[in-house]
Amino acid sequence: MRDSNVNFSFLHRTCTLVVLLCFLHISVTVFYYVRSIDFKQTFLQHQQIQQDQRKLTAYVHGSEGETKPTTNFPLSRHHNATEKSLENLEKCPDPSPILVGPLRIEFSSPVSLENVRKENPELRMGGRYKPKDCIALQKVAIIIPFRNRDEHLKFWLYYLHPILQRQQLDYGVYVINQGGDETFNRAKLLNVGYAEALKEYDYECFVFSDVDLIPMDDRNTYKCFSQPRHLSVSMDKFGFRLPYNQYFGGVSSMSKEQFLKINGFPNNYWGWGGEDDDIYNRLSSKGMSISRPSAVIGKCRMIRHERDKQNEPNPQRFDRIAHTRDTMHKDGINSLQYKVVNVERDQLFTKITVDVGKSPN
Repeated sequence: MRDSNVNFSFLHRTCTLVVLLCFLHISVTVFYYVRSIDFKQTFLQHQQIQQDQRKLTAYVHGSEGETKPTTNFPLSRHHNATEKSLENLEKCPDPSPILVGPLRIEFSSPVSLENVRKENPELRMGGRYKPKDCIALQKVAIIIPFRNRDEHLKFWLYYLHPILQRQQLDYGVYVINQGGDETFNRAKLLNVGYAEALKEYDYECFVFSDVDLIPMDDRNTYKCFSQPRHLSVSMDKFGFRLPYNQYFGGVSSMSKEQFLKINGFPNNYWGWGGEDDDIYNRLSSKGMSISRPSAVIGKCRMIRHERDKQNEPNPQRFDRIAHTRDTMHKDGINSLQYKVVNVERDQLFTKITVDVGKSPN
């Protein structure tokens, strides 16, 4: 009887040990199986990202290494959710690592806004964009003074949206349209754009761009610097050189602080010419200087066109420029008056039609 109890006890301990060993074996098997799935997922994601990068490189440089315009290639989305969570994004690098340098800019073929929308799927309503895999270094409002330039605007949107996205900016595009048929007032429209953009977002940088100027190098970043920035320094219209050292026309940028320091732009320049020199005088009187990219990086092309109706040369411009220091503190953003007539929000832009009044002369 005692031998039987001994044998039963031995058998019980043996069975218990076997069960524990089986459990341990199953646990180890499950652990390594789960790890292999995670590894496979990570490997596939890494392969997909590398494939996208190869596609982008091939598209930019072509099969023979020749640089091509990169206006329509959508940026990879795979980094967005897989590599970093929204809560742990880092600041975007400076300069952006996805810039391509010189671009081929042509105006021979017509542009369809519908195609521009399809080629820029990351844009949000109102012409808004922000990078998803990093935090943009600046929030930039692009202000375009506008009237009767729809074809020019199509080219601008076609070329600039991909450039601005590669520059990794948090930006919005505001087309400030002067309603009616009174004399054009470019500087006042720029003031309106500044005021209206700030009603929508806490922009800290403002780029003021004519609708007919396209940069030829995406390294010419549309952002703000420690000094006011003149971006269109090398225009084909002027043989790719400055017409004169004080020139501040075409495309420029200012931070909010710089803009307010000079009381914004003058409101009393009706017709063509003079307001750029007035702005230069304002900056100079406040001890600021103009910063510029190099002539190579600052190249840009102008869309050729006839002079607009109701935008004849301003005969009073020289007298007004001579008195900038006397008028700038009372004529500017602090005296701006206008009426919003209509607001149109498109995927590519926010178009604000305004009544800015008419010339008193």
